Amino acid sequence: MTARILIIAGSDSGGGAGIQADIKTVTMLGGHAMTAVTVVTAQNTLGVDAIHVIPTDLVIAQIDAVVRDIGVDAVKIGMIGSAKTADAVADYLKRLAVPIVFDPVLIATSGAELADAQTISAFERLMAIASLVTPNLPELEALGGTKPILAHGCHLLVKGGHGAGDDIVDRLMSPRGQVREWHGERIDTTHTHGTGCTLASAIACGLGQGLAIDLAIERAISFVRIALIEAPGLGAGHGPMGQQNVVDFQ
Repeated sequence: MTARILIIAGSDSGGGAGIQADIKTVTMLGGHAMTAVTVVTAQNTLGVDAIHVIPTDLVIAQIDAVVRDIGVDAVKIGMIGSAKTADAVADYLKRLAVPIVFDPVLIATSGAELADAQTISAFERLMAIASLVTPNLPELEALGGTKPILAHGCHLLVKGGHGAGDDIVDRLMSPRGQVREWHGERIDTTHTHGTGCTLASAIACGLGQGLAIDLAIERAISFVRIALIEAPGLGAGHGPMGQQNVVDFQ
């Protein structure tokens, strides 16, 4: 059966990140993407112009409608919108026995802040129910480092794209202290909008399809790298990736 992937995240009007990137990714990997929109943004490749936070009860109504009828095999959480929504989502999802990938979105590729201090504090609730948390290096620092995240009992994938040098290292750590690394040469492109969203959704899709966590991550990293190479070159800033151009990948 087609894996059913519930995406809880913000909408990107420019189609580069958020819900739009998530849907493209899950679709290209053979899953069925379902969404609960938490935030509507007005943005393009140059930055975020406006943000409208969706009321918490409507976010939960979207989730509940999907769960009651279609069902869910895995969940991806991205931009959450507010502390109240983070708490409500955690309360709802803890009832579901499915893999949950939490991408703690704090700052957009353009540099715009996408979570306030109260919302970041509420991330604790989401990390407590997550199977995997996928921060980049600045997000990891804002969340207090590896130990506080691993203390929740989840796996941690530290994304190395913000590191120095041409060798990017993505590091997976388990609650038991096991570590695995993936190394890749940096791809020289400015069209990187949505890399974190794409990676997390690709991993969630893999977990929903029954892949082991390391295999789901390995496939997701490969998908992101090809999507970066196949970016269509749109916009004057940080352009969207080319998820739709990754063919014959499943």
